[in-house]
Amino acid sequence: MDRSELLEVLTPEGLRLLDSLPPYHSERDVLKMVSDLRKAGHSPALVAAVLTQARLRSKARVKFGEFAGRMLFTEAGLEQATRLPVAARHATRFAAAGLTNVADLGCGIGGDAMAFAGLDLDVTAVEADEVTAAIASFNLAPFGNATVLHQSAEKTDLRGIDGIFLDPARRTAGHGQTSRITDPDDYSPSLGFAFELATGRSVGLKLGPGLDRDLIPSSAEAQWISIDGQLVEMGLWFGALTRHGIRRAALVVDGDDTAELTAGSDSEDAETTDLGEYVYEPNGAVIRARLIGDLARSLGAGMLSDGIAYLTSDEAKSTPFATGFRVLDTLPYQERELKRALKQRGIGVLEIKKRGVDVDPAALRKRLSLTGQNSATVILTRVAGKHTALLVERLER
Repeated sequence: MDRSELLEVLTPEGLRLLDSLPPYHSERDVLKMVSDLRKAGHSPALVAAVLTQARLRSKARVKFGEFAGRMLFTEAGLEQATRLPVAARHATRFAAAGLTNVADLGCGIGGDAMAFAGLDLDVTAVEADEVTAAIASFNLAPFGNATVLHQSAEKTDLRGIDGIFLDPARRTAGHGQTSRITDPDDYSPSLGFAFELATGRSVGLKLGPGLDRDLIPSSAEAQWISIDGQLVEMGLWFGALTRHGIRRAALVVDGDDTAELTAGSDSEDAETTDLGEYVYEPNGAVIRARLIGDLARSLGAGMLSDGIAYLTSDEAKSTPFATGFRVLDTLPYQERELKRALKQRGIGVLEIKKRGVDVDPAALRKRLSLTGQNSATVILTRVAGKHTALLVERLER
């Protein structure tokens, strides 16, 4: 969405038209709606603008639920926006620390700022991009305790602010298709600016979960968050926003259930052990937080192989921090023999999981050309350093 499209939407006619549209489901819906709206006398520019918003609102329901139906978006802004349940956790941390005046520097479309305002925190939401700032103003309009400033984070007056939240833009400038930025110095605002702010202040910093861990300051609490099996972010917390004695945390959200594994530092890996009856695949948040060893010890498990995030034991235990598998058989690792073994079992649908081996699961599945009636899961990994294929079945939680 560019400035002209936003101006089309931000009119009484545009907003009424947008709110009147039926739910967006497919491209076929679009063709019919375009035809109907043009027949009704609406301009091509207005039709294009409101249909773009209808599509983004539909897409945004994954992150914002029913709130998406009253918000505006850009493609890039929605992609980086925090999911509402996670934004609520960000806001709760500020409220629990007793902070009442929060600056959201680089607020994007305003998702986190909405959560702050919803907990009665006074919010100054700052956004350098003109169109995105206008959209944030619209999304935050229902909150009387939120103010949006169109300016850079670096030029923001922080007097009277007792808590700061930053979600640096990690994609190239623009509102549509953008590319990911890999150098933290090129974030907007930069990682260096964020760390400077965190010196002596209460600062929360949302970053991608794959950030180089060597960049994490020793004073920060680092928390990785997984939602429904997807690793979505790493949060760094400073000052009053840190929790006593915690420097590493893995938060796992599965539907309405949440569980957290915490420690004062990276945990030592467990000892390697012989392959047992069960294999456990730790959640991505646990892996990134380097709490695999603590998880292994809680399960009475050992490592399948040094440096590979699979655990094994002879006892089945349920845990929110890992997916468990029962080992049914050890299969040949070589492709030709593996294909023969799977064919003998009548397997046609194959889930391939892998760690510690150089295999493209999609390409391997295609080469195997399986046609049987059964389905199965195979884990390709190393056991005590040796390449191994394990035929497994998932354990129910």
